[in-house]
Amino acid sequence: MIELPTDLPADLAPLSWLLGVWEGTGVIEYTAGAQRFQGEFSHRVSFSHDGGPFLNYAATASFLGAEGEDEPVPLLAETGFWRLARPRTESDPGPALLPPTASAPARTVHDVERLRTDDGFPIEVSVTHSDGTLELYLGRIAGPRIDIATDAVVRPAGAKDYTAATRMYGLVDAHLLWAWDITALGEPLKSHASARLAKV
Repeated sequence: MIELPTDLPADLAPLSWLLGVWEGTGVIEYTAGAQRFQGEFSHRVSFSHDGGPFLNYAATASFLGAEGEDEPVPLLAETGFWRLARPRTESDPGPALLPPTASAPARTVHDVERLRTDDGFPIEVSVTHSDGTLELYLGRIAGPRIDIATDAVVRPAGAKDYTAATRMYGLVDAHLLWAWDITALGEPLKSHASARLAKV
């Protein structure tokens, strides 16, 4: 059973089922030219909030390798923010540290409901990888399903080839299921990894 907090900002209502820490395992299967990557990984994902109209996101993953291999290999650490996509107004802070230039009443569920479309609520997800790669995803949340695709990928000099991605998240039988497709290492967009996580 998923318990939802009652003190969330209205903008987080559609995303509230993600809140908490999720752990489990998944499978990597990806072929690029003569290279084949295959094996199991452990994964930990955390969604939290600090009162703002966004969720804080953090995730780590370690490669468990093939059967018989001993030591997990750290693969990934990423952090970011998940929010409903909406135009910013004078009552929102920013850019940078600039304070709001106008006051407005707190946003309500009616304000949020006006963002709904036929296929759900539009969302924006920004993710920073530990290797310096930055991703901006745009997509939709419709009930317990999220579909996002990269609008931009920024890589540091010397990074491996990685140009686009899609991710799908879903709540199924109280588990967080997700799949990640990537365009990388000269390959077109295709399946890369998937996992099943339980709330801890």
